Amino acid sequence: MDRVKVAVLLAAYNGVKWLPEQVESILQQTNVDVIIFISVDSSSDATESWVSELALNNPRVKVLPHGEHFGGAGRNFYRLIRDVDFSEFNYIALADQDDVWLADKLIAAHEKITESCASGYSSNVTAFWPDGRKVLLNKAQPQRKYDFFFEAAGPGCSYVLKVADALEFKQFLIANWSLVCEVSLHDWMLYAWFRSSGLSWYIDPVSHMLYRQHSNNQFGANTGIKALLARLSLLRSGWYRGEVSKISGLLAGNAQGLPASLINQGKIPSSFLIHNWTGLRRRFRDRFFLLVMVVLGVY
Repeated sequence: MDRVKVAVLLAAYNGVKWLPEQVESILQQTNVDVIIFISVDSSSDATESWVSELALNNPRVKVLPHGEHFGGAGRNFYRLIRDVDFSEFNYIALADQDDVWLADKLIAAHEKITESCASGYSSNVTAFWPDGRKVLLNKAQPQRKYDFFFEAAGPGCSYVLKVADALEFKQFLIANWSLVCEVSLHDWMLYAWFRSSGLSWYIDPVSHMLYRQHSNNQFGANTGIKALLARLSLLRSGWYRGEVSKISGLLAGNAQGLPASLINQGKIPSSFLIHNWTGLRRRFRDRFFLLVMVVLGVY
């Protein structure tokens, strides 16, 4: 049998401190053939020179042209999806620069996708800190009718996508480039597009990677009172509502999406959210919290 071929799309920025360990863990994936494509957001720590030298010495590493400034991981990943020709692969997988993949991460994703006939895959991850502490982040609650409009499937670094469907997303991305680039979180955008397009998604309760936590995380593990206060601040600032509006506006009218007539100037009516609150997020505490925020007018 032919081995599974995976194009790993890695977005980097000031990551030379962590990249060697992450890249090595990707190249050591078992029972799959891997090519890593790296896009570097203009950095100040020699990340560009490190990945360029790596690519010169390793044919399984390809580097996209340097010099672009994205200002966030989302636009960097959108660039990777747009510019990498992954049509000859079986899957694409997304990678952050600072994690560590267990050796079976990609083959486990392939097996679960095959068993479940899913188009997209994500998994639980194990957050770890410099002091040695580890916490399993559970994202594998049952999916809800509208959860994809209000949250991602989990950290994007756990995503593995069938190429045929990823190519369809690529067409959507190119056709709506400027609007999609306004969506901050690529993992949320991807999950929403897959689910709203009627494609099945599998969330693996098993963790196959170590999810590094440090002060430079754009979005890290949402654990503890500090994370709760941060989420409340995002709600009150309007950022969260804005992201929901961007995504729902882009996907209104999709087969599994919200009716276009429901969305007024990119906003979903509070009455709809209250009536359908049990279908908005996977975890009970999260959907109840969102309901309270809508009722109080904070959302």
